[in-house]
Amino acid sequence: MHSNYLNPAIRQLRDQQVRFAPREKRIEQAAQAERLLRELDPARTYPYEYICYRVTNYRPESYPDLKLSGHEARHDLGLFVEDVSDSIGATAEAAGELVLTVEELARQFNVSTKTISRWRRHGLISRRFVIGGRKRVGFLQSSVQRFVEQNRDRVARGAQFSQLTPEERSLIIERARRLARAGGGPADVTKRLARRTGRSAETIRYTLRQFDHDHPEAAVFPDSYGPLQLEAKRRIYQQYQRGEAVDAMAARFHRTRTSIYRIIAEMRAQRIMELPLDYIPNDSFARVRSHKREERVIGPLPDAEIPQKKSRLPSGLPPYLASLYEVPLLTRKQEAFLFRKMNYLKYKANRLRTKLDADRPKRGLMDQIERLYDEAVSTKNQIIRANLRLVVSIAKRHVGPAQNFFELVSDGNMSLMRAVEKFDYGRGNKFSTYASWAVMKNFARTIPDEHRHRDRFRTSHAELFTATEDDRPDPFEEESQQTQREAQVERILERLDEREQRIIVRRFGLRRGQEPLTLKQVGAELGVTKERIRQIEARALSKLRKAAEDERIEFPS
Repeated sequence: MHSNYLNPAIRQLRDQQVRFAPREKRIEQAAQAERLLRELDPARTYPYEYICYRVTNYRPESYPDLKLSGHEARHDLGLFVEDVSDSIGATAEAAGELVLTVEELARQFNVSTKTISRWRRHGLISRRFVIGGRKRVGFLQSSVQRFVEQNRDRVARGAQFSQLTPEERSLIIERARRLARAGGGPADVTKRLARRTGRSAETIRYTLRQFDHDHPEAAVFPDSYGPLQLEAKRRIYQQYQRGEAVDAMAARFHRTRTSIYRIIAEMRAQRIMELPLDYIPNDSFARVRSHKREERVIGPLPDAEIPQKKSRLPSGLPPYLASLYEVPLLTRKQEAFLFRKMNYLKYKANRLRTKLDADRPKRGLMDQIERLYDEAVSTKNQIIRANLRLVVSIAKRHVGPAQNFFELVSDGNMSLMRAVEKFDYGRGNKFSTYASWAVMKNFARTIPDEHRHRDRFRTSHAELFTATEDDRPDPFEEESQQTQREAQVERILERLDEREQRIIVRRFGLRRGQEPLTLKQVGAELGVTKERIRQIEARALSKLRKAAEDERIEFPS
């Protein structure tokens, strides 16, 4: 819809009728506005109350003292008629009389489409109809006749200026064809012919466009004037991203530089509308209004309060996996910071995207959305890199003689990436607990499937006839139970602070591959006395018992 109304009162009236008036009322109001348009004198002044009453049959309470010049009222009511008819969505056949498109009207009066645009600015009333399956500007035959009667001199001047003899038209077509064969594009050919013939560039352009439309088999510029197909637009955008010059693409596709830039903007906007900007909401996002507060959210990662010791590299890992242990683990504070940053960046990009007009995208707005999205992806990758060794650790515990270790790691990495997208840091849980559950759940699902698949291809007939009931415990059932127990332990460990968790894990060997340590050994690691470790352990165990009761966890006897 139009936004360039001269007076906000008429634009507000348009908004009210389009949103709230029934369809029949809008049809009536469009007709009444058109009748009023024919009566307005540009030299007079009209109260807004009078205009509103003539269009809607009611007297408004707003703008009681507002007056509009005749010129202002004619301009805005013309837009009002077009916008209201656009909201109706009526077909041209339902208009009750002949409806002419811009091109048909130009042919009827032998003028250019630019001349038709000038006539619209001088009182030719247009509406919008569904023509050929899409909405287009159209003119009622009665509206055209009234305009011609009131503007005979203007119509005559337009026809005289643009009229070409058949000989002139044929000469222009032939010259254009020769220039096109020599490699000239529509814009260049139009300019050169305009200089040679003394005609306006718009007249030349219209003549060539009309000839190509009427004679597609002999067109001077096949497919150059009509809209490009989606595939061609995508190709233009891809070539632009690769660094190809706009001038070169304009010459190849027989388009102006402006058209190429418009296509690039259109395809870029389409790509932005498809960006995955789903985020985990948090109440704190709406409170980030000042630049200073935002810097605290999206600034650099804070340093760890206690420098972390370099992790010991497990033996036997290939270089690809060994490199994972060079990435430092995240502290709980750093982890929460990165998740907040990632989700806030996508939240902000999502909000900005709602302001993006795909038909008229603004370059600055698209730059800002893409910059936020790229930073969100970078933050996500930072979280993933810091947790990849977790996947390796879990895969080592689940791999068996029938599994491929590297396939397990690959599957686990995919689960880790999905977990990063779904994790809600606002609940206060550690991401490693959530990610471990996601990865182990994926392994628990895929590993039994692989075994069932292999079992289908065991073909020994003797085994089938001599088979007896297997009373051995199901290893996969045991694995599933163990996974469930581990998840329960991790869940209640979340009730402890970071130091308490570390002490309990080290004291009781809760991580695979780790042996339980004495109070003295744990104290040496943390740099405190064994008595202090005993006190913290006692407090932590009390918390765990309470957590187990709250979670209603049943432990095996």
